[in-house]
Amino acid sequence: MRRMERQTAILKEVAKTGSVTALDLARALAVSGETIRRDIMALSEDGLLRRTHGGAAMPNPFEEPSFRQRLGENPEAKKAIARLAAKQVRNGDSLMLDTGSTTAYVARALLNHRDLLVVTNSVDIARTLATRRGNRVYMAGGELRADDGASLGQSASEFVQQFRVRLSIISIGAIDEGDGLMDYYLDEAELSRAIIGRAERAIIVADHTKFGRRGVVKVCRWEHIATLITDCEPPKSFVKNLKKAGTEILVTD
Repeated sequence: MRRMERQTAILKEVAKTGSVTALDLARALAVSGETIRRDIMALSEDGLLRRTHGGAAMPNPFEEPSFRQRLGENPEAKKAIARLAAKQVRNGDSLMLDTGSTTAYVARALLNHRDLLVVTNSVDIARTLATRRGNRVYMAGGELRADDGASLGQSASEFVQQFRVRLSIISIGAIDEGDGLMDYYLDEAELSRAIIGRAERAIIVADHTKFGRRGVVKVCRWEHIATLITDCEPPKSFVKNLKKAGTEILVTD
């Protein structure tokens, strides 16, 4: 069993009962206790579960790590995803970018592009791409969230609906096997849906830690997403659902 499949299995086991011992996980997955402890440590560092004495438990399901913390999680994987996402963008393109740690890296990967029309609800992304190489940047209005400089709410959603762009590039909080794309906040999920609906082609950028994670608000079905860009081949069950929906899977080198 590959590391990603094993860690997805661990998350499922923890989700069933809320907590599980490392010994039980090792027996269920037929691997050593040391392997399980390394997996638990990695998943804990990614905020996907909470380490306990002798095992693991579910984190608070209603909280997402801070934006600063998310920027520091898997930075090399997110940079690789961002570079691949930037290859989908042409000079002179129109696109929307939402607030997220991975889309923040995408904005930086677009610094050599020119004449872009960018619509975003992120202060960080707007600041990164504005007044550079002939770009035009439109910033959605609304209540500004202190943690990540995201503009959210009804006015932000109404603002983005005024535009029609070729590409939308969206980060996502969680990818559940049953419910698909999920987030942690209703207003963030509503804005994501608005952005997806105003683009000819919607792209999700998500590193492997998002698979098997469950949010609290469903964003949309995979049928609405043209392309998923990630850093590892998703678990087989996810690949099956993606192929059924006709969603292209791009994996970084």
